[in-house]
Amino acid sequence: MRNLLLASIALLFARAAFGEEITVDAAASLREVFDDLGKQLQAKAAGTQVHMNFAGSQELRTQIEQGANVDVFASADTKHMAALEKAGLLAGPAKIFARNEPVIVVAKGNPAGVKGIADLPKAKRLVIGVPEVPIGNYTLQILDKASAKLGKDFKGKVLAQVVSKELNVRQILAKVTLGEADVAVVYRTDANTAKEKLEVIEIPADVNVVAEYPIAVLKSAPQPKLAGAFVDLVLSGDGQKRLAAAGFTMPK
Repeated sequence: MRNLLLASIALLFARAAFGEEITVDAAASLREVFDDLGKQLQAKAAGTQVHMNFAGSQELRTQIEQGANVDVFASADTKHMAALEKAGLLAGPAKIFARNEPVIVVAKGNPAGVKGIADLPKAKRLVIGVPEVPIGNYTLQILDKASAKLGKDFKGKVLAQVVSKELNVRQILAKVTLGEADVAVVYRTDANTAKEKLEVIEIPADVNVVAEYPIAVLKSAPQPKLAGAFVDLVLSGDGQKRLAAAGFTMPK
């Protein structure tokens, strides 16, 4: 009994020392920006702890649906956010806070000799995302659009060169930067984080897609006020400047 009492007192002191904590589930492509914004919120609200959980949007959505203790969700597409809204798990409407676009990245020196999207069928080691993750779904949309211009068999030829399908965009990027793949499709912002290790090839606008990023507070958020403060920070002028510096574009 005495040990239990001491443990309870220790827990109370720990809570007092560290203050309130919020958990933000965010798409992997938001890592650097959200880490910075989390630190900003901690500086503004003394004692506050912001815990970031980065993964593929589909994985985060599943965790939330299964009851994960989450305050804020930021997705790399509207599909997974819409599913949570339909399930009644959001505290209010989601807001689009940024846009992004896929690019092709190749290992430094371009060993595969890929100069444009039309060259993807000759890529020996191509990595993309699984269809459930936003970047994987966007990649398939791009290949469908490109097939209308480059031939019906174009998509099939490209997919035949895929050696790995990853669960989030940072895992895709790592395959190229570590030399385990020659070519991949990632977001521009992710390519910006590894400029010294890869080269970027643009995807023509007429076959590319635009990724929209929504953010929302969860209905079951343990700290709804702090969660709202983080969302406000992301949507603020400071938040938008930080996103722009990382290569995101602002919502229209």
